[in-house]
Amino acid sequence: MTGRERFLKIARGELKGELFLPLNLNYSWFMEETLERWRREGMPPDADPLTFFGLDRIEFTGGGPYSFVPPFEEVVLEDGDDTQIVRDRLGITQRVFKAHGQSKMPQWLDFPVKCRGDFEDLKRRLDPETPARYPANWEAAKARWEGRDHPLGIGPGSFFGHTLQRWVGPENLCLLFYDDPQFVHAMLDYLEPFFLRLVERFIAHAQFDFASFGEDIAFKGRAFLSPAMFREFLQPHYVSLCNVLRANGVETIFVDSDGNIDELIPLWREVGINGFSPMEVAAGGDPFTLKQRYGDGIVFAGCVDKRVLARDKAAIDREVEKVKRLLDMGGYFPAVDHSVPPDVPLENFRYFLQQLRATCA
Repeated sequence: MTGRERFLKIARGELKGELFLPLNLNYSWFMEETLERWRREGMPPDADPLTFFGLDRIEFTGGGPYSFVPPFEEVVLEDGDDTQIVRDRLGITQRVFKAHGQSKMPQWLDFPVKCRGDFEDLKRRLDPETPARYPANWEAAKARWEGRDHPLGIGPGSFFGHTLQRWVGPENLCLLFYDDPQFVHAMLDYLEPFFLRLVERFIAHAQFDFASFGEDIAFKGRAFLSPAMFREFLQPHYVSLCNVLRANGVETIFVDSDGNIDELIPLWREVGINGFSPMEVAAGGDPFTLKQRYGDGIVFAGCVDKRVLARDKAAIDREVEKVKRLLDMGGYFPAVDHSVPPDVPLENFRYFLQQLRATCA
């Protein structure tokens, strides 16, 4: 059975108890700082984590739905001893750490959209007809996708975390829902046909195995929006995209979000979204209750508590048992709830994988 076949059967709930370890389902498993530590602890410097750890390959494509074309010019505005203030390719000004910035949260200082005029200017960077968003040779891309033995996913878009939140800023956006709701609606109304055009172009050339919206719409304990506000502002915009995806055979549609999204899951399910990742247990996510409620009607990727991997082997064994229970419930792809942090020793991570494979053999 190929990796693609295993993925599809697990997602449908047809292959319970089966282990599929996705290297790149919505996120990367490893921070660069973590890999640097592991190289000091014996991992070959040129090792590919996919093959070194025996993980399962997943591929994404789809026109860069969160990218600006052209991007903003990257500029260093201030250069300190340990940090820099930079404006990045998304137009966000932030203070970042020079060393291991990937594993340290930046300080967000300024954002590209402060008024309607800024958004009107931003539209020139969000043209769905820009050639750079598509393969230069569709026929070659189509042949490569058709010959694959691994699952292929598409990122159909984002209506909060990877778009509006990054354009306006999280605090500013939360206020904007109250201070100028029509402006929020205007941005969302522009995004939906933009994403739909990208999806339609790609889906005409490939059979996708899953899709994944990128939202980052929650934090510890709950979402940024109440269910009522989510239903009013965001939910309607998923409908056209999910309809096109499902009409073209995409059965599993994920939402990727940090935080606790439990209260929004019923609303996403109403529009055809049935997959959720990474189900961050540190934020209070409860995959067992949700699995008991929805059964094979829901798919998870994630649920592995990264904090446990830095502890002793007994704690790791308990986490493995939790994973085994979820696998037996079906529709589950074990993955760390976002990247493995640098406090996890290489020995611990290898032990986790070893015990997982032995338990699920």
